[in-house]
Amino acid sequence: MKHARLLSAVLLLLTPQLAITNTLDPVIVTATRVAQTADDTLSSVTVISREQIVQQQAQSIQDLLRGVAGLDISNNGGLGKTSSLFLRGSESDHLLVLIDGIKVGSASLGTTPFQDIPIEQIERIEIVRGPRSSLYGSEAIGGVIQIFTRKGTGAFTPNASISAGRYDTYSASTGLSGGTHKSWFHWNISSVDSKGFNACDGVLFPVPKGCFTNEPDKDGYRNISQSARMGYRFSNGLELEIRGLHTEGDNDYDGSFVNESDTTLQLLGSSIRFSPSDIWHLTVNAGRNLDRSKNYKNDNLQGRIFQNRFSSERDLYSWQNDISLTNTQMISIGADHQNDEVGGTTTYAVTSRDNNGVFGQYQGSFGIHEIQFSLRWDDNEQFGEHLTEGLSWGYHLQKNRRMTVSYGSAFKAPSFNELYFPGFGNAELDPETSHTLEWSLTTNTSWGKWSVHTYESRVDDLISFDLTTFAAANLDQARIRGIETIVMTTFKGWELNLDLTLLDPKIDSDDTNDGNLLPRRSRQSMRISANRAVGSYIFGATIISVGERYNDLANTERLGGYSIIDLRTEYLLANNWRLQVRIENLFDKKYETADLFNQSGRNFNVALRYRL
Repeated sequence: MKHARLLSAVLLLLTPQLAITNTLDPVIVTATRVAQTADDTLSSVTVISREQIVQQQAQSIQDLLRGVAGLDISNNGGLGKTSSLFLRGSESDHLLVLIDGIKVGSASLGTTPFQDIPIEQIERIEIVRGPRSSLYGSEAIGGVIQIFTRKGTGAFTPNASISAGRYDTYSASTGLSGGTHKSWFHWNISSVDSKGFNACDGVLFPVPKGCFTNEPDKDGYRNISQSARMGYRFSNGLELEIRGLHTEGDNDYDGSFVNESDTTLQLLGSSIRFSPSDIWHLTVNAGRNLDRSKNYKNDNLQGRIFQNRFSSERDLYSWQNDISLTNTQMISIGADHQNDEVGGTTTYAVTSRDNNGVFGQYQGSFGIHEIQFSLRWDDNEQFGEHLTEGLSWGYHLQKNRRMTVSYGSAFKAPSFNELYFPGFGNAELDPETSHTLEWSLTTNTSWGKWSVHTYESRVDDLISFDLTTFAAANLDQARIRGIETIVMTTFKGWELNLDLTLLDPKIDSDDTNDGNLLPRRSRQSMRISANRAVGSYIFGATIISVGERYNDLANTERLGGYSIIDLRTEYLLANNWRLQVRIENLFDKKYETADLFNQSGRNFNVALRYRL
């Protein structure tokens, strides 16, 4: 109830007349695979720029995304520990993640190691809520997150930062960038080192829970990463670009079988862009994603003992043609090829598979009406053919107010672990499928911008752990309903942003779990962010409030709700230098996002930064 009262109070505070917000409408490409402004897209989107990343003083991606509309985050014990993102109540492996247009993630786990993606290498993040299988294929049931690495422009420019904080956490970054009207480049290297805190208060008796062990020690994390991106534009308009990201981590955690991992995440990509005519734009992409880990048991008696190794390789190729029929109508036609391979010390019955997809999209504007229709056919080597579709209609009620109605279907092919992992996998699994209907209202007013998005998703053949067979199975269906409200404005010099999510993610099945909530999804969450510049100072605060959740399908392990406040300030020094100070979890709130896994208490960080 206290969270409901807090939400009501905040909404009442935002009701009075507010001043105008002067912000540029960002250009996005993820929602339709074609560049357009955020206001033009018919999707629910959030864009986080490099300036906002630096301003928020975030230490990780999960730190940056906490409280964003539609997102729930589960973390297993602090910096560098496994983090799962649930978009619009869907599963963590129902989220498609791209880095510079290349699909990333582990083919064995089916998820993306967000905890290992360095925040200093990121230029911006685009979050698209709602199904996108009709454009991207498998996984995009809940939506798509695309991360863009930094891209240089303008004169030759160095950048650097150093920081220190609680838990003996230190980080450093340096890079170079530049470019002309024909060329661009950026290179950056960064590192993070933290002794951390005890990640898990595991329980052994009477029933093992959490991390299934009791290791009351500090669980540290170390990461070093670098990225590079360069391109050239020839006189005939042909553009070539190559880009790469490499990160290596050393992660300590609590576990009965393994408790230390050396991880590698690597991405290599290239693209060609060319316009054979004024109305035809051609894009070809190729990339490879590597995800590897070596896992050890480390204790005081025997030291570090190797236990197992996992590797995942993903090769991708895409070909896309965007053709402008008129100034207000466009069609896009393309094809994708994906090959996944898994390896390591674990024996899989099948170690590779291909997926070929062909897609088409139409976008048109007719006065006060806007239409987007997309259709995709996928042929998966293991699961055969899948046809998915998306349809959106936008109607301008007034000059600055638009109503949107959308429908989309999606599917997700089971991961290699779900199919073949010894003692868990089930080779008879079917793909998960979904259908989503959404209604939205977006308004630009004299005092700012606000939007409301309501939706219902039905997910069939949901993969869960079957206690009767001790293996994965298509046990459940889910019915997910939600409302998202996003408000952006200024009030007496303060830039204010509100993200409010109300979610009803229920299991719809014939067993005892029928009507229960899906694990680790909160029914209410809210984020308020405020920033104000006063002379050479910038002051900011973020309030995050999350309602209670359950850790398990049976809804017997309750995770309490929590509210935390972060404060930050920075002083703009001469010659592009800035000094930043941040206090996280001001009132030292103790809370968990996964049962028995600890989160950071009151934390502080001091940083000196040269340029963004």
